[in-house]
Amino acid sequence: MERLCERAAEDALVEVGITDLHPELMTLLGRLRYRTSYGQNVLKHLVETAHIAGIMASELRLDPRMIKRSAFLHDIGKALTHEVEGSHALIGADLARKYGEPEEVVHAIEAHHNEVPPQTIEAVLTQASDACSGGRPGARRESLEAYVKRLERIEEIAAGKTGVEKVFAMQAGREIRVMVKPDDVDDIGAAVLARDVAKQIEEELTYPGQIRVTVVRESRVTEIAR
Repeated sequence: MERLCERAAEDALVEVGITDLHPELMTLLGRLRYRTSYGQNVLKHLVETAHIAGIMASELRLDPRMIKRSAFLHDIGKALTHEVEGSHALIGADLARKYGEPEEVVHAIEAHHNEVPPQTIEAVLTQASDACSGGRPGARRESLEAYVKRLERIEEIAAGKTGVEKVFAMQAGREIRVMVKPDDVDDIGAAVLARDVAKQIEEELTYPGQIRVTVVRESRVTEIAR
């Protein structure tokens, strides 16, 4: 088992291009191969977050090395949360400081859940890349109860608008179809309704990825040939 963890840590380091990590941190990284958070494998999440952070840094014309390192180590504290009291962000920062990581990395780790206000570009991009990895569709599982409640609330928001006839949540809640009464809602009103529903969902709910709101206004004309 120890060898499997060691190999997992080595492979992850190669993938993100880090070669100078303290052996104790490597051991802790290896443990994360068997740790999940909301169904997402933590070690894979760290690799993905590092890649996203590197892309962001390059787009901003910044040196990606320290930013990728910060993103890669941001959840290292999760390897010890079952042994040490406290939040994984602060535990991880203490570990990074103990094993000689640069202060930029330490701060990014402790700030990635706002327990310490982010003060550096490394901290801000670590937060952003962490959110991208954890929030993308399919990245994490949620409880059935929370999922059902979110779908119900999405439908309630749309159904409460004037002129709405039927509401259908589709694609596991990633899209909502709103059927309106054509006599009560014109084309401009349909566009306004879609915007208002989307805005209210953004303000009230937390969800991974994005939710598409489609308003359908259908007019039918029937004539009988005798």
